[in-house]
Amino acid sequence: MLPLGTEAPSFSLPDTDGEIVSLEDFEGAPGLLVMFLCNHCPFVKHLREGLAEFGREYLKRGLGIVAINSNDVERYPADSPEMMAREVAEAGYPFPYLFDETQEVAKAYRAACTPDFFLFDGDRGLVYRGQFDDSRPDNGVPVTGKDLKAAADAVLEGKPVPEEQKPSLGCNIKWKPGNEPAYSGA
Repeated sequence: MLPLGTEAPSFSLPDTDGEIVSLEDFEGAPGLLVMFLCNHCPFVKHLREGLAEFGREYLKRGLGIVAINSNDVERYPADSPEMMAREVAEAGYPFPYLFDETQEVAKAYRAACTPDFFLFDGDRGLVYRGQFDDSRPDNGVPVTGKDLKAAADAVLEGKPVPEEQKPSLGCNIKWKPGNEPAYSGA
């Protein structure tokens, strides 16, 4: 896992309209949430509505938010940039959804799964890397985003985020053959 306090790794990636979005675009925001998502993962699909709602609420409050898809689209065509554009429209995502074709950004963040959440404070130090909430497909727990909301609220209020954090759970990032990072255990 990326250690707490780590400075946000840089990125410069295309969104679903082909516009380049970079870390610098969020300069001045009191916090930045970087999410690793994809289109086909049942865990992401389960949270989809909650993610869009979270985005609408927290963008209004000034939080920088960006989602990144790093999956191998040759083996998982449902995650292609064309399908990402469709996902943005269908899910109502109000934040940029970027494509990490080389998978270098996922490696830099040590992203392991979809969804995976990395929340940085105003100085771009990592303060939260954990789950959205306790809801999982078929466990009957409602999607609330309570864990991520509590961390985002703390960042926006200038308060410390608790260091005890539950890791996110989901589908593994779909690495291109031979591109698996050493930390993945692959």
